[in-house]
Amino acid sequence: MRLDKFLKVSRLIKRRTLAKEVSDQGRIEVNGKEAKASTSVKVGDELTLRLGQRKITVRIERIQETTRKDEAAEMYTIINEEKVSYTDDRLE
Repeated sequence: MRLDKFLKVSRLIKRRTLAKEVSDQGRIEVNGKEAKASTSVKVGDELTLRLGQRKITVRIERIQETTRKDEAAEMYTIINEEKVSYTDDRLE
């Protein structure tokens, strides 16, 4: 399954177009490597998402073409979630 579709179906990101934008900005990694929206993902892959001031690492547990809202969270397991503060190096 494509990365952008997984993010939308699993409801990690609300819209597929937003998932594509975030991945095109280099804010998503699959198994430690920067990933594009078209990157294929499979069960067992680890995704790291940088969204705002949060960094979330999840492991894909299940791949489904469609899912109900209450089942979406079963598609992944959160491994780590942390707040990240970005400092602007140009100010120093």
